Amino acid sequence: MNARPDSIVIVGAGQAGLQVAASLRDEGYEGTIRLIGDEAGLPYQRPPLSKRFLTGDVGAEELCLEETHWFDDTRIERLAGERVGSIDRRRRRLSLTSGRAISYDHLVLATGSRNRSLPFVTQPTDGIVSLRSVIDAQSLKAHLEQARRVVVIGAGFLGLEVASIAAARGCDVRVVESVDRVMKRAISAEMSAACTAHHEAAGTRFYFNAHVERILRGEKSVLAVELSDGTQLEADLVLVAAGVVPNSELASECGLSVFNGIIVDERLRTSDPSISAIGDCAAFPYAFDGGDLLRLESVQNAVDQARHVARSILGQTAPYDQTPIFWSDQGGARLQIAGVARRLDSSVMRGDPASGSFSVFRFRHHRLTGVESCNRPSDHMAARRLLQRRISPSREQAADPSFDLKLLLTLEEAV
Repeated sequence: MNARPDSIVIVGAGQAGLQVAASLRDEGYEGTIRLIGDEAGLPYQRPPLSKRFLTGDVGAEELCLEETHWFDDTRIERLAGERVGSIDRRRRRLSLTSGRAISYDHLVLATGSRNRSLPFVTQPTDGIVSLRSVIDAQSLKAHLEQARRVVVIGAGFLGLEVASIAAARGCDVRVVESVDRVMKRAISAEMSAACTAHHEAAGTRFYFNAHVERILRGEKSVLAVELSDGTQLEADLVLVAAGVVPNSELASECGLSVFNGIIVDERLRTSDPSISAIGDCAAFPYAFDGGDLLRLESVQNAVDQARHVARSILGQTAPYDQTPIFWSDQGGARLQIAGVARRLDSSVMRGDPASGSFSVFRFRHHRLTGVESCNRPSDHMAARRLLQRRISPSREQAADPSFDLKLLLTLEEAV
């Protein structure tokens, strides 16, 4: 791969794609940069859509990551409202659905992910919404202002964030989840139980191991959600938050390796060295887990990978090894996660969940793999540094709230 390609094309104008473009300029790259996005407006932040945007604390104009003049100042060509139809790897050329052809020396796929669809939601119905774009968020916000009975399908981060906002508005909120606990894919059973109790205290009711059979509709709007056991949950607003699917079709169709995302190596390159992939769409070797492939839906991961891939395109050979971090705001509970633990990793509690401020330290044998913190930012910040440096406290140290975790970092620096 040419260390200094003359032209770089980025497909996907979300936070990851925009960060690649910005980082290339920060690294001194002077060649042509084109940023292709299928939405018509300026690139914007997505995390606030399920949080402060819905509460009215942030307006649509505050979501923009950069203004129009920034693209002119940095000489980054923005192709908004354009969709890539195919990739010709031999010619290094993209065909846009508008008919335009774009050539590249290096291509970055930052295509993100899309909401998982449900087979019984086959036609637009007033009151049935999903949340991915700012247009979705505007629709959801308008519905929330009128809703009295809200059903959320999916107890992941996004579903629970919206559920907490609806409950704070006084809505009757029901959450339907197909597995036995909230956020099962992302957090420990201990943190899951505490989060469930937190939402239940606010009035939210959960239906676990439950499956939606159909959504009942009136002439123009939603009426209820029917579960497979016949239970009917009345609703005037239904949020479908059943997870996401990586946008990897473009990669697959042009012959790149794909499995639960676009497979990349430790430098975030695909099976074609002239093409990289980052963010929600990429399955990368997780350096902290022996190189097992991992796909993350995280803004911080997207930004970190974007910065890394910019340096990699320009010649850096170091592998990507940043500690993943996640966060979620749910009705006064701020959940912060560092690292990625596995289902069988053991848990050590630090602090009392009843106090609303505690952490769960996850261990594999004697190695720290992740830390989940609720309203305990000092634990989270220490955990990020410990995990990045591969330093593990003992289980006794982790369980003792009086033990200063930063002492381990100080001792390591002194060696």
